[in-house]
Amino acid sequence: MAVLVTAEVQGQTQQGYDGMFSVLADSLKQAPGFILHTAYPVEGGWRVIEMWESKAEANQYFAKNVAPNLPPGIHPKRTVQELHSLLMR
Repeated sequence: MAVLVTAEVQGQTQQGYDGMFSVLADSLKQAPGFILHTAYPVEGGWRVIEMWESKAEANQYFAKNVAPNLPPGIHPKRTVQELHSLLMR
């Protein structure tokens, strides 16, 4: 079943997020298992929410593509929740 990945990114700025997003957006759209990505500012940083077909695919993409591109001092706190249901348009 699909998973919801939430990343709390303390210290991240809009400029930092936008820079990473511009580098990763194309590969993210083509990543095996990718369903959805959204992000928004929160007090002290950013919250990133993604949906993936599996935890393994989400973790593999993060390790291979996101982690190596994080700005110095930025360490997302990720949580993964298996979803009971997912309805898409």
